[in-house]
Amino acid sequence: MLASILASGLAVGAIYALIGIAYNTMFSTSRVMSFTAGQLGMLGGVFGSLFILRMGFPPVLGFLAMIACCALIGVVTEFVAVRPVLKSLDQHLYVLSTLALALMIQQVTAIEWSTEPQPFPRLFSSGGGFIEEKFWLPVAACAITIVGLEFLYRKTLVGRAFLAIAEDNFAARALGLPERNLRIASYALAGAIGGLAGFAGGQLLLAFFANGPLLNFYGFVPVALGGLGNNRGAVIGGLALGIFQQAANFLVGGIFSSVAVFGLFIIVLLIAPQGLFGGQAARRV
Repeated sequence: MLASILASGLAVGAIYALIGIAYNTMFSTSRVMSFTAGQLGMLGGVFGSLFILRMGFPPVLGFLAMIACCALIGVVTEFVAVRPVLKSLDQHLYVLSTLALALMIQQVTAIEWSTEPQPFPRLFSSGGGFIEEKFWLPVAACAITIVGLEFLYRKTLVGRAFLAIAEDNFAARALGLPERNLRIASYALAGAIGGLAGFAGGQLLLAFFANGPLLNFYGFVPVALGGLGNNRGAVIGGLALGIFQQAANFLVGGIFSSVAVFGLFIIVLLIAPQGLFGGQAARRV
């Protein structure tokens, strides 16, 4: 029982962590919490099933096509739901603009794809039990993503520019950094990460249009627990959330597991409003 909880909890938690990283990636360059992050995860599963099962693409080609489509959706999000809001004095309107776009994506997917869960292809001929693909693939995808982002941010000029924009976009703009282009690139990157979450977790979640709202919420919880903008905290928070959720499913099941997750979420935020790994925001005056 314990091994089953750990295997499923780590897999589900890795999916939540990837959605949390997508949230952070979009927030870092725009200071906007885009509620399309969960929809990107949903589209990762849908596009993966579409390209590989329905259209017969090889898995590698289907994966690359999925990444390209989700990155494009991320760019569209920046153009349609974020950029107009950033020009407005009431910048908190991003809650409405990104949520409206998320609902549009969900409804179009339901109309064009299906309202029923669809199967997701098996990608590798791995063994059964706890070394089954659906358990290790999300964890591997999460590990590769966090290592890749660390390399991007610490070892490349583009990554350093991302960090500069995240730290102080006004100062970065004064230094001549192309803030708009970097923001577009970050939304494309977030789209690819969100799509990877849905693709890697496709065998657990299936290709289902209703996964979007679920991933939106459960992907936001690691961000709040780990501290906004902290990818490492999002990974730790996501894995802890996944294990706790699966343990609650085994112990109490049904709606009570969701109540347990909500309860833990509220308790943690009451104790540490900035998140377990987040620092107090400092503002120079």
